[in-house]
Amino acid sequence: MSQTAFSDEEIQNIYKLIGENVKHYRMQKGMSQLSLSQEMGYSSVSLVSAAELCNDGKHFNIEHLYKISKILEIPITQFFESTPSEPLSESNQ
Repeated sequence: MSQTAFSDEEIQNIYKLIGENVKHYRMQKGMSQLSLSQEMGYSSVSLVSAAELCNDGKHFNIEHLYKISKILEIPITQFFESTPSEPLSESNQ
C-alpha cells in the first residue's frame, strides 16, 4: 500500500476554504461571529474570527464543523464545497 503525500499548502488551502465557507453561510443566516461563538459554547469570538481567516494556525476541527452545521442548519458537507453558491458582497464582509 503506497502512502499519499499531502503538502502543507494543500492542507492550508482546505482550512482556508472551510473558513471562507463558514463565514459565507454564517453571514447568509444573518449571524454575527459572537452569536455563532455563543451558540457553540464560547464566550468570545476569538476562535471563530481566527478560524474563518485561518490566522495564526487556527482552524475549525470536526467538532466545530458539526456544531456549526447544526446551528446554521446546513449539511456539514457544504463547508468542503469549492465555492458557495452566492458570493459575499463587499458590504457584508
